[in-house]
Amino acid sequence: MRESYSIFDITGPIIIGPSSSHTAGACRLANAARAILGHKVARAVIHVYGSFAETLSGHGTDKALVGGLIGIGPDDERLMDAFDIAEKSGLDFRFETEDEVTASANMVLFELVGADGLSMSIRGASIGGGNIMIDQIDATFLQISMKYNTLIVDHLDKAGAVLGVAEILAGHHINIASMNLYRQGKHGRAYMILETDEEIGEDAQKKIKALLDMQSIYIKKLY
Repeated sequence: MRESYSIFDITGPIIIGPSSSHTAGACRLANAARAILGHKVARAVIHVYGSFAETLSGHGTDKALVGGLIGIGPDDERLMDAFDIAEKSGLDFRFETEDEVTASANMVLFELVGADGLSMSIRGASIGGGNIMIDQIDATFLQISMKYNTLIVDHLDKAGAVLGVAEILAGHHINIASMNLYRQGKHGRAYMILETDEEIGEDAQKKIKALLDMQSIYIKKLY
């Protein structure tokens, strides 16, 4: 049993409506995908599943997904004009509605290409009350909630990788709230997902990026 509850657990998030799951959750998923890509999104193919596909325009899910990809938040009135703003910003996007049955009713898969040419696929779900879960980056299945300051480290699966990152965070007095490891195969590419109580400063980020065979993305908590 939880010891305490936030007011937002009871009332839901502050959003541009009509739905916390179909609008706020969709927008946060797109914001998370944009942050994980780490660059401005130039092109996007947005695959929607389940109720996202069924209510795509009716609940403003389409505008929420596009708005999140250009950095608009779920409580921003500009969300209603997301298509026009996206066109002006140069974002090339299209939607694909999928019939596949997925574990979550509100699932989306982003196939993104950044302004620097980097491509990445990111999948996630809106799980209720505006909360989200990212469950796949490219071929790796994982779980990222974005409710904490989050460090995503793409690294080579080898001894000492976790210790190197943990020592840097400890040296900067950053407490790890949770840590999970996901890998595609032994000694292959892997993801280290660290959620922290404190924000991770630029100095600590630079030291982590300087570690051998590591690429990292840091995202401040989204909600």
